[in-house]
Amino acid sequence: MITINNDWDNIFESEIKKDYFTSLQAFLDNEYSTKAIYPERDNIFTAFKLCSYENTKVIILGQDPYHNYHQAHGLAFSVLEGIELPPSLKNIYKEIESDIGLKMSNNGNLAKWASQGVLLLNTVLTVQDGKPNSHKNVGWESFTDYVIKTLCDNKDKLIFLLWGNDAYKKIPLISNNHVILTAAHPSPFSAYRGFFGCKHFSKVNDILKENNQPIIDWQI
Repeated sequence: MITINNDWDNIFESEIKKDYFTSLQAFLDNEYSTKAIYPERDNIFTAFKLCSYENTKVIILGQDPYHNYHQAHGLAFSVLEGIELPPSLKNIYKEIESDIGLKMSNNGNLAKWASQGVLLLNTVLTVQDGKPNSHKNVGWESFTDYVIKTLCDNKDKLIFLLWGNDAYKKIPLISNNHVILTAAHPSPFSAYRGFFGCKHFSKVNDILKENNQPIIDWQI
């Protein structure tokens, strides 16, 4: 059983009773009891706890959590304050500085974005220490498909930032009344192939202005 303590609980109530999610939970029981898995189990659903369904207006979609010790805490691309910025987050900050001229800090906690309606979601929500994509195809994709489809079917004018090939796979789930912005993953392996220069952060705020919605303060 998972508890979010906001409106996501009602949305997840029937989904977490499905066979695939029951199997996923059993898989995680074994993984967390026998291996180092990130984030800590209590933090798997942090993205939903900090960004309610009602408040969600921007979805940043990545791959899976950081796979090094003490980095992942349940928000895609985020680390807690005091943790060295991972390379992907450094590149995100570089793009923000280039795009909208903000000078970003060494604080990697993106909870401020979540509080403004940015759902920081990975396609897969857990990972084994040192092994990226180690929890791929064990059920998380079905769950995040459900999240995206539910958002798209019931809300208007959402903005999706899809970064990398795993995120691109969600495009068929997103209906035409929403905005899709795509770019390479901000990882050092791919950022120079289409993440740098994407200007997603200014584009998001331009779209929000057009829709008469509050813009995102990206400053960290």
